[in-house]
Amino acid sequence: MREPAIRRRSSKSDIGRQKTYSIGGDKVKAKLLGVARGAAVSALMLVSAAAMAKDIRIGVIGPFSGPQSLYGTGWQQAITIYMDQHGNAIAGNHIEFIYRDLPAPDPKEARALAVQLIVHDKVDYLMGFDTSADALSVASAIEQAKIPTIALNAGSANVISSSKYMLRAGFTMAQNVSAIGDFAANQHAKTAVTMVTDFISGREAEESFLSSFEKRGGKVLEKIRMPLSTTDFGPFLQRARLAKPDVIYAILPGGPATYSYMKAYIDSGMPKSGIRYLGTGETQEFDLQAMGDGVIGLETGFIYSAAHDSDLNRQYAAALKAKYPNAVLSLPHAEAYDAMAMIAKMIEATKGEHDGDAAIAAVKGMSWEGIRGPLKIDPTTKGFIQNVYMRRVERDKTSGLLVNREYKTYTAVPEGGLDAPK
Repeated sequence: MREPAIRRRSSKSDIGRQKTYSIGGDKVKAKLLGVARGAAVSALMLVSAAAMAKDIRIGVIGPFSGPQSLYGTGWQQAITIYMDQHGNAIAGNHIEFIYRDLPAPDPKEARALAVQLIVHDKVDYLMGFDTSADALSVASAIEQAKIPTIALNAGSANVISSSKYMLRAGFTMAQNVSAIGDFAANQHAKTAVTMVTDFISGREAEESFLSSFEKRGGKVLEKIRMPLSTTDFGPFLQRARLAKPDVIYAILPGGPATYSYMKAYIDSGMPKSGIRYLGTGETQEFDLQAMGDGVIGLETGFIYSAAHDSDLNRQYAAALKAKYPNAVLSLPHAEAYDAMAMIAKMIEATKGEHDGDAAIAAVKGMSWEGIRGPLKIDPTTKGFIQNVYMRRVERDKTSGLLVNREYKTYTAVPEGGLDAPK
């Protein structure tokens, strides 16, 4: 059966579109007579300025409840702070955000929410999507309606190629993990065991580490895949330990399962076994303080640390603390805050009009400084180019808190990873 067309409805009742501006109930008319001339001109100028400004709607789909709600909450906090810093307007246009909760991965529901936002709420842009499956599910809908969309956390390689209107503000597994594989080999590790959660991004991470590590002379002894439903990680860790690798590479999707994995890893005595741990985002700031001193010294490769050493990151951290005193600065803030720069660029380029093609063209080749560091969108592929940082957990001497301290930078890594064709 042919899929029904999905179009963004447009009518004279659209908010901020084809709106009739009037004075005294009639269309604006100015009789420039005598002393009334100046007042009439001023009135016309005010009305013209109001008519030029647009009301732009942005839909945000993400986990605002449930086990992954720290992602949705972080996105919303970052968006709010960005808009506070920019006077709640972009290029003179009023911006309205419409949030839709997707508490757990559910591609069918993600698509339904996206269609509702496009057809009923008449959004101009979409953001969000915690998982690749959810992001991929909306590709045909945004393609038909020409809605520029930014996947904030979906890490699968084929997300941005799924639609000409799909962008990314997170990272790919190849981008992040190829750097970790290179690092492991350059640290003279000869053997490794991979431990990944069995989902799209986990499997891509496994392949990326194997490719990068073995291309540089290493050997992966065993590939361990853990079901998404896993709560007892002890047997998997024991299996990894018995293989006696030089390093363990691991990736989990974040949230409670990741915390459980890290606690099991510490309790297993693995940190003292001589096997080096190289992870991805398992020491994310969400749970870092609760993990305790057992994680000190653990190393991860990732695109962001709350301890990132830049003025912009420190400014954002201060704004977050002032606005949300109990918030924990972490990856979702970087994803959404840096994505807002992309949204702003598209709105400015299109002068607030709904023009998906012009909006996407405007961000191709865009370079800017995000709170995570320098960023660029590939002018040909739309790929998101950024740094990957090797980090080590330590206790900060000033705050006394555990932090992921960056100590090595892989600069300007493309989405395809270190070994991607130039």
